[in-house]
Amino acid sequence: MTTATTSRQRPAALHLTPAAEARIAALMAKAPEGTVGVKLSTPRRGCSGLAYSVDYVAEAKPFDERIETPGGTFFVDGGSVLYLIGSTMDWVEDDFTAGFVFTNPNAKGTCGCGESFMV
Repeated sequence: MTTATTSRQRPAALHLTPAAEARIAALMAKAPEGTVGVKLSTPRRGCSGLAYSVDYVAEAKPFDERIETPGGTFFVDGGSVLYLIGSTMDWVEDDFTAGFVFTNPNAKGTCGCGESFMV
């Protein structure tokens, strides 16, 4: 007797708002030659230990999470996924600032300036 297994699509490591997707599209439209996407990582930095970093990437790493957006491929660093599961990434602009804003349910605290977080 054989049993059939079915697989379901895994949910994305984080949710991108339409504004974040539009910003990724804008970044990809002016990306340097050889760029394959935009990547989010959480390097160790800042008062609280981890920070959000968004950069262009020229190659996909084997363990990176891949999220296809209308404007291009968005990657999440494989080593950062556990810190980001369930998060939302938004792009916010006002009169004084513009940048990606993260709502991260895994963050247990942030530094006073908001540049870094701890899990």
